[in-house]
Amino acid sequence: MAKSSADTGRIARPGRNADIEHWDVENDDFWEREGKKVANRNLWISIPSLLMGFAVWLMWGMITTQMQNLGFPFTVSQLFTLSAIAGLSGATLRIPASFMIRIAGGRNTIFLTTALLMIPAAGTGLALMNPGTPFWVFQALALLSGIGGGNFACSMSNISTFFPRKQQGYALGMNAGLGNFGVTTMQILIPLVMTVGIFGAIAGSPMELESASGTLIGRIEAGTDTWIQNAGFVWLVFLIPLAFAGWFGMNNLRTITPNPGSPGAAFGKILGLYGVGLVTSVVGVVALGILNMWLALPLTIALTLVLLRLIPGDIKPNIQKQFAIFSNKHTWSMTVLYILTFGSFIGFSAALPLSISVIFGNMMDVAADGTVTRVANPDAPSALTWAWIGPFVGALIRPVGGWISDKVGGAIVTQIISVVMVVASAAAGWVMMQAYNATDPNSYFALFMILFVVLFAASGIGNGSTFRSIGVIFDTQQKGPVLGWTSAVAAYGAFIAPRVMGEQIQAGTPELAMYGFAVFYALCLVINWWFYLRGNAYVKNP
Repeated sequence: MAKSSADTGRIARPGRNADIEHWDVENDDFWEREGKKVANRNLWISIPSLLMGFAVWLMWGMITTQMQNLGFPFTVSQLFTLSAIAGLSGATLRIPASFMIRIAGGRNTIFLTTALLMIPAAGTGLALMNPGTPFWVFQALALLSGIGGGNFACSMSNISTFFPRKQQGYALGMNAGLGNFGVTTMQILIPLVMTVGIFGAIAGSPMELESASGTLIGRIEAGTDTWIQNAGFVWLVFLIPLAFAGWFGMNNLRTITPNPGSPGAAFGKILGLYGVGLVTSVVGVVALGILNMWLALPLTIALTLVLLRLIPGDIKPNIQKQFAIFSNKHTWSMTVLYILTFGSFIGFSAALPLSISVIFGNMMDVAADGTVTRVANPDAPSALTWAWIGPFVGALIRPVGGWISDKVGGAIVTQIISVVMVVASAAAGWVMMQAYNATDPNSYFALFMILFVVLFAASGIGNGSTFRSIGVIFDTQQKGPVLGWTSAVAAYGAFIAPRVMGEQIQAGTPELAMYGFAVFYALCLVINWWFYLRGNAYVKNP
């Protein structure tokens, strides 16, 4: 273990991946001499690891679209459910993941949580090789893909401890913003790798498309060979070297994690925490078959928190100490505001591909006797060609949101983007209604895409502004757990959006989903103003 020198404050460490005992980044001299180099090394390993987490977590939006094109024997509702299960699991796993850094250490946590992504990646590739794979297998793999969603909470909690307060917007914006490129990376890479047998005989034989598909560069006609299994296998190419990079290049901060234990003990803690999240995720999926969604989700969250409190051993006092965040009113206000920003980003990322396929893949046909029926749209835009644009813009602009918020304050930026999201969501609902009921839905597609790009851009900027506010409002000990908790609750957007949009599209009223989101965004306007912008606000424009 590394020693520290009290008189110089220098980090004395035998290797890049050693534990660090002295860490004082609020000291400018220490930061410039030692801290900056270490912090940036950890950041630039964290970013691609988080990127892979997002890619594996949200890959079901693209995979289910292609499963539909290949004629897998599942209904549209079942395919939407796979994206929703991954969303539910990823959000639930963020709750225990938000406590991992202070219990198991940053290096130990990022290494193992990145390595665990190989299980759903490889498993999904194997399952997709056979169209006869039972639906429950895909449900289980979607559940395990949630590990990638959970990783966000521990990643952000970890990076927040490496940087001084004045650079929280930059550091968290870079980690989250570039990490969010996992959504875009996945939406571009999966359609491309499915067109070529890049893994040869190892990955099995291709299947023929029953319906036209597409990639970033254009349309792919029915009858074309497709290697859908590559959508899972491709992530192993990146995950294996990233796991090594995390182990040999990152650090545990003993100022944050005084007693992580041996690597084996730390891994046991991480697996135990994720085990709790996976169990409660399964309970949540079962509850959804019995209860209303708005009852099942709070039940899942509450059960997760209760089980975490009951974990025995030295984990228990650490978790109880971090539960202090729940007595702080700002934990709850920032949770709502983070649902506004990240919840919208991740929810629309999960729901948009299949929404494009269902809304624009069919059109109204008026028979001679006036009878109206929905028929296939022969010139429908491919979700695999267009769905990546919104998440790309949202992720690209996220660090900008953090940078602007460092300059002018986070709350005022959050207020502006909230207004934009109210208007854009309501307008998108109207356009979706017109397109769904049109004899030529393609004429609405450009406006549909523009409005969703606006929503993604606003949510991306808001991601940066809310992170800035959390970094300012909370102290060093609470900041990490609050980041983890708020991101956990907001990540349920990846479940709620596919579920709500899927149900309303199936009912023929897609506009109701978007109008509902607009009402919620208006509520966020009021909350942000009350807590952070009014004359006697609790914390003025953090």
